[in-house]
Amino acid sequence: MRAAVYSRKGVAREVLSVVEVPDPQPGAGEVRVRMNYSAVNPTDWKMRVSEAPMVGPQQTPNQDGSGVIDSVGEGVDSARAGQPVWIFHAAWQRTGGTAAEFVVLPEGQAVPVPDGVDLSFAGGLGIPFITAHGCLYSDGPIEGRTILVAGGAGAVGNAAIQLAVHGGARVIATVSSEEKGRLATAAGAHVVVNYRDADAAQQIRAAAPGGVSRIIEVALGTNRELNLAVLSPHGVIVTYANELTDPEIPIRTLMTMNATLRFALVYVFTPEQIAAATRGITEALEAGALTALLPEHRFTLDQIAEAHDAVEAGVLGKVLIEL
Repeated sequence: MRAAVYSRKGVAREVLSVVEVPDPQPGAGEVRVRMNYSAVNPTDWKMRVSEAPMVGPQQTPNQDGSGVIDSVGEGVDSARAGQPVWIFHAAWQRTGGTAAEFVVLPEGQAVPVPDGVDLSFAGGLGIPFITAHGCLYSDGPIEGRTILVAGGAGAVGNAAIQLAVHGGARVIATVSSEEKGRLATAAGAHVVVNYRDADAAQQIRAAAPGGVSRIIEVALGTNRELNLAVLSPHGVIVTYANELTDPEIPIRTLMTMNATLRFALVYVFTPEQIAAATRGITEALEAGALTALLPEHRFTLDQIAEAHDAVEAGVLGKVLIEL
């Protein structure tokens, strides 16, 4: 099969190449998926340049994707062959990511795609939607709560809006432009605020006089003052991303509010969190509550370096590799 690989860390165009490698075979408890789409997330280029050691001598990148199971290993129901699936964590502590014609992975990481859901949308579900679900439900049910989603046009933010609305929450989203505001509104946000407005906190407080009970945060330091101004007593801030500089944590202020500051990294979610997320996402897909709203940027496998560069440059929307 053809697969994108790198054997050393570095700049995309210098280390990524497409080569022929042996077709992988599923072992016990595993499935092999013929890939249709591989999604590129920020974590993928960050892993490629990080100082962390590689799992093996050669790595195929990308965690998320979608395709069709074409063979199964021992202990897996043979009826799964031919099943359309979406994939998550393919390259986490494994050498075989989704930027390849075939991927082998544990069957639980290949989630059935409900009828009527396009594989291109399904290919980008993994990291953004599992992260969003874990953040939203980290402190219990969300029905009837008012939730603030920072970065409502980002992949995780947009997913969080859709999942929160489906879960019965009232959602306020912050964005930085009119274009991003339209994406947040399309996702179902009840109120959209430009966080750069001088009166952003007042706008949020007007929409939620008692404050917001949960904040799904992408930039903890940048948005610290805004969050403190709108968080309700006993509220929760859940952050899933880091900034270049670690923020100062106003411990006394948070303590006075009896607030919770929580951190979320999708790779170390518990099995229970992962299971809850895949169930919740599947149920929302079956209900027609999740929609492909973000712009799509499509590349071929031979354009793997360009695809990684696009995500590293912060392109708005989803980057997909068609296989």
